[in-house]
Amino acid sequence: MDDLYIKKVLNGDVDAFRYFVHQYKDQAFNIALSVLKNEFDAREAVQEAYIIAFRKLSKYRGRSKFSTWFFRIVINESLKFLKKNRNTVDIESGEAKSAGPGYTEMDDILGREQQKFFIDRAMKRIASNEALVLTLFYMQDYSIEEIKDLTGWTVSNTKVLLHRARKSMYGELNKELSGEKKTLY
Repeated sequence: MDDLYIKKVLNGDVDAFRYFVHQYKDQAFNIALSVLKNEFDAREAVQEAYIIAFRKLSKYRGRSKFSTWFFRIVINESLKFLKKNRNTVDIESGEAKSAGPGYTEMDDILGREQQKFFIDRAMKRIASNEALVLTLFYMQDYSIEEIKDLTGWTVSNTKVLLHRARKSMYGELNKELSGEKKTLY
């Protein structure tokens, strides 16, 4: 379906580009948000990525899926925005601590909405590249190979980063749930 709309846009039907906006806006926003940790900044990065994709659509060669090509632009724009605004974004990564005694599984004490709340908070606290790899792997269901293509990382780097991201997320959720458990009882 993407190929049909690419042809339409390249043949002068600029309104056909709306298909891509509708098709990929949520995924693009989630990817940008995982890097930038701020909804406003993520929306700006995605908007800029759409502008770039529209302008450079004629350079898309079809060697990968359109979504891979576009999400690569989203990631690059997010990282560029992050670099430009580095002084306002904390991207330091702390070492995740293992769960201590008294750790309770999320499903045992929290409902779905509460789980989402704590996961969102934890995602904002971990390093941007870790949040990105978790978003791509778990939320977008990309394989390690697809993440490599999207990010430009090596397969081994992607695997290591995914492992580190899981540990960081585990540590952040453990901190959150330890505090929450005290308020529940």
